[in-house]
Amino acid sequence: MFIGPLFAREAVTAPRRPRHFIQRSLYVGGLIVLMCTAWLVVAGTQIVQNVGDMARFGAILLKILAPVQLALVTFLSALVAASSVNQEKDRRTLILLLMTRMNNSELVLGKLFASLMNIAFMVTAALPVLLAVVLVGGVSVDQVLRVFLVSLLTSLLTGSVGVLIAFWREKTFQTLALTAMVLLVWQGFWYAVGSGAFQQVFGVDHRAWAVAMSPIDAVFSAAEPSYLAVSTIGGWVGAIGPFLAVSTGLIVAINGITVLRVRVWNPSRELRRRGKAKSNTTIWGGAHEQDLVDDDDAERSRALHVDGRSKEIQRKHRKVWDNPILWREICTWAYGRKVLIIRVGYLLITAMLALALHSLLGTASSPSIESIVPTSAKPLAPFFLVSLVIVNALAVTSITTERDGQSLDLLLVTDLTPKELVLGKLFGVCWVTKEMIVVPLLLTAYLLFLGAVNVEQWTFVTVGLLVMNLFVAMLGIHCGMTYSNSRSAIGVSLGTVFFLFLGVVTCITMMVSFSGSFQNQLGPFLAFIVGGSVGLYVTLGIRNPSSAIFLAAILLPLATFHAITSFLLGHSLTVFLVTAITYGFTTAAMMIPAIGEFDIAMGRTKSAAEE
Repeated sequence: MFIGPLFAREAVTAPRRPRHFIQRSLYVGGLIVLMCTAWLVVAGTQIVQNVGDMARFGAILLKILAPVQLALVTFLSALVAASSVNQEKDRRTLILLLMTRMNNSELVLGKLFASLMNIAFMVTAALPVLLAVVLVGGVSVDQVLRVFLVSLLTSLLTGSVGVLIAFWREKTFQTLALTAMVLLVWQGFWYAVGSGAFQQVFGVDHRAWAVAMSPIDAVFSAAEPSYLAVSTIGGWVGAIGPFLAVSTGLIVAINGITVLRVRVWNPSRELRRRGKAKSNTTIWGGAHEQDLVDDDDAERSRALHVDGRSKEIQRKHRKVWDNPILWREICTWAYGRKVLIIRVGYLLITAMLALALHSLLGTASSPSIESIVPTSAKPLAPFFLVSLVIVNALAVTSITTERDGQSLDLLLVTDLTPKELVLGKLFGVCWVTKEMIVVPLLLTAYLLFLGAVNVEQWTFVTVGLLVMNLFVAMLGIHCGMTYSNSRSAIGVSLGTVFFLFLGVVTCITMMVSFSGSFQNQLGPFLAFIVGGSVGLYVTLGIRNPSSAIFLAAILLPLATFHAITSFLLGHSLTVFLVTAITYGFTTAAMMIPAIGEFDIAMGRTKSAAEE
């Protein structure tokens, strides 16, 4: 095939795996449950009297399902594509692929399409479900097909970004963090353009630029009914024509850069230096001969060796702490010096966000909490999500990198206690990502300074962010220890964080769109809550079951739903208490088994530990 043997192998072997069909079934089933929940909410809170009410329900339902699918596709495509390449790097199999007869395009495009194949099948399998909305009314087939096209191209675009960064950077954490920040900056910039920050760019209206460059604006435009003649191509494509052209050009450009630079970036300079250091002999004339080395250099090398020292060398050594894991995380470059790039990029994003908040809040003469907090939450919520994703990505990769590098086996034969290893990793992750923890708190303090929130609300938000950061850090360590496959561990860990956030946003959107009595909405949402509880327990506790994780999996979705309703009703104290207690208990539920049953989870028996 023209894409190469990597894609051909994935296309042949993927149908043999049960998860290939389970993932599509779960996704389609989740959309159906979401549709049924929305209908039950409408039927339980409103009176459906005529066809017009049904048509309004169908139009609103498509505007809920389309962004949910787009957000899911964007996250999964970037994550799966990036982790697929980084897994080859962590296991040192990328070098073997570079030594084969595959050219650059077969390697890059093969990894890209192989990793996105399951996602494309998921989106295609969901197409009949979206077409079922047409039967309700208020939605045409053209709208559904436009949403389908935007989702597919967005998947290919974000997957291309993930592959480029994965081939460029060496560390998995660097790849995941940079990918998340690039997507945030891209969407945030065009959101600002679409909001009217620039009235015209090169003579084109700002709204047209936002639709052409931003996937979320494009999918909302695709979900709008087209008033053009459907017999023409322009009428069928509607307002997403510029987005299709721009995204296609970006996909070609990004993959072209990756194809041209893949053998320049790989193997990395570090591996090349190791290879040169180990290669001290050459083949010349059919026989091995030693490289010519100056005698004085050889004598100096022998004198510096520990066995050749005639006198003691005065050198200041660093003192290792009682917890060597924590010392390594804090006092060394455990994740590479290029982590500074992530910190600088994150601070630049923070500066741009601060300017956006200043423009939103600083122009108001008398800020009111009710009107300004929802406005400022639009740029703050994605920023907080990316911060939590970065913390979680470092936590899970801190374990998976040790496992793939086979250094975890060395740690298991030492006299390190489970408490030292787990807590050392936990607090080390918090130290390395201190900017991602402190900067959001400073932004909330800026809101307090402007008067957008009062002291009570600022305290709730601050403590809540600290609890969530500790939760995502422990979640990453838990998944890294539970799943032996690095790709599965990263996917489950980041997927849990993303699905919790997506579930919250989806519930809020449905409650606001189908407004009514919140008490009557509990029944329709029970299926959604039960499904979330089952999925949470399967991902977190099925491999290492415990009663605490089982209880946390049951309580977390229900408590989150209660916090959402309390937030919409304006009960800030209830939101804070429910969130802090529930997520704090879930953190403890993961931490205690990680320490108490560490030997079982990591494969170290008691007899081996005692010996």
